[in-house]
Amino acid sequence: MAMWVPLSKITGGNWSQAAAPLGILFSNGEVWKVMRRFAISTLRDYGMGKKPIEDRIIEECSFLLQKFESFNGKPFETTTVVNGAASNIIVSILLGKRLEYEDPTFKRLLHMLREDVKLLGSRSVLLYNTFPALGFLFGARKTIIDNLKEMRDFIQAAFIERLNVLDENDQRSFIDAFLIRQKEEKNKNQSNGFFHSENLKAVVNDLFAAGTESATTTLRWGLLLMMKYPEIQRKVQEEMTKVIGSAQPRIEHRAKLPYTDAVVHEIQRFGNISPTAAPHVTNADVTLGGYFIPKGTHIVPLLYSVLYDESQWEKPFKFYPEHFLDSDGKFIKRDAFLPFSAGRRVCAGETLAKMELFLFFTSLLQRFTFQPAPGTSKEDLDLTPVSGITLYPMPYRICAVSRF
Repeated sequence: MAMWVPLSKITGGNWSQAAAPLGILFSNGEVWKVMRRFAISTLRDYGMGKKPIEDRIIEECSFLLQKFESFNGKPFETTTVVNGAASNIIVSILLGKRLEYEDPTFKRLLHMLREDVKLLGSRSVLLYNTFPALGFLFGARKTIIDNLKEMRDFIQAAFIERLNVLDENDQRSFIDAFLIRQKEEKNKNQSNGFFHSENLKAVVNDLFAAGTESATTTLRWGLLLMMKYPEIQRKVQEEMTKVIGSAQPRIEHRAKLPYTDAVVHEIQRFGNISPTAAPHVTNADVTLGGYFIPKGTHIVPLLYSVLYDESQWEKPFKFYPEHFLDSDGKFIKRDAFLPFSAGRRVCAGETLAKMELFLFFTSLLQRFTFQPAPGTSKEDLDLTPVSGITLYPMPYRICAVSRF
């Protein structure tokens, strides 16, 4: 399934060097190199993988816990709530502030993102891939384009707002850093610079989408799996109680919680939310496995083939945290664990995503026990994924029962 074809058209170009799209996810050549390098260095400047961003995630955990608590143990659907919490981490980096879960604009942005994730895996988009000349017949394409325009209008308004109060000595967001770099290029009269407004909108859109969708979907898989396998949920809670008690989970605790860490990793492996990696293009003729692949061929790596490889995993089609534990119960790294892809297009926010997943997951399981809605048994819970641009779980209702 070559879902990247309409995406590249939507983002403003194609995969040729002459008309490379903007941003990071679907760009190539110098645009991709410069924007990715800038994004990674700026994310690190704003604390990715360090204590400042850990503190920010923990702060967001408190809002998420309050929201879960407000349901008083009654069943609710997790998508909107988890979406808001996960998204707020990347939003706070991009905009320099968090947004309230009930903010109408925030809710609209998240709705459009969820809609695009679903539509980009739909049959109509796949048909558009095959028959692009008939694109006018496929409503999904128009919806995606309309959503993208609305998203970029929001981003433009946000960077104009930041531009009006920009202080070069007090950068507070990713957008600030980009605008300052843009000003530096302008002062140097770099007519071929990459730091223009269209690239800013594309990069911010890429980071918002990737930073929201991956964490949201993985956490939703995690909560579903904890309901499906209550004995595993119980073991996680017992380990956390024994090791950290009622203390706020922090990244430093991960090494002391091997079973919990194994469960988080297994959620990522089993959930397999991105079965295909970002598209690549061969930059030279190559022969692989006896097949000749000419220069310029589009390649879509299949991560599923590694995450479910029967030669690498004892029980690849089962949810089995012991995949990441040795005989003594100590956590072990696995070379076949590649949920963030590999190579030069490995996820730029991998460090941030790992931190988010661990802190959100442990904070939730420390405070609540998760159970199916009344009238639903664990056997009724369906682990069949829904196909979109990512694989997400079917809608489900959950009860968050307070442990304290």
